[in-house]
Amino acid sequence: MRNAIKASHRIVEVPASNIKKEITKVLHDKGYIQNYKFEEEGPQGTIKIALKYNPSTKQNAIVSLSRISKPGLRKYVKHEDLPRVINGLGIAILSTSKGVMTDKEARTEGIGGEVLCYVY
Repeated sequence: MRNAIKASHRIVEVPASNIKKEITKVLHDKGYIQNYKFEEEGPQGTIKIALKYNPSTKQNAIVSLSRISKPGLRKYVKHEDLPRVINGLGIAILSTSKGVMTDKEARTEGIGGEVLCYVY
């Protein structure tokens, strides 16, 4: 997705997984992507994501998308230590025991989890 943003693509296709589907739903709910569609052909399926651009300046809604928790080094936080991305202007996407949610939702729920990525 980062490569598609830098290349100014309108639509990006990614291989589907349950965690990617949940992250896509969170990005759509928070207004970072325009639309998405799950296609179930083949053994894995794909996710088609329509990226969101400003019509006048042609700038993408996602300025930066950085992965935090990696397979070699997982990053877990307690609910007291939830990160604030750009002092609350961006979002951190977390995988919690109650599903994938943003840092603001996890703060209101009072639960921590694995920090997947920062988006702003």
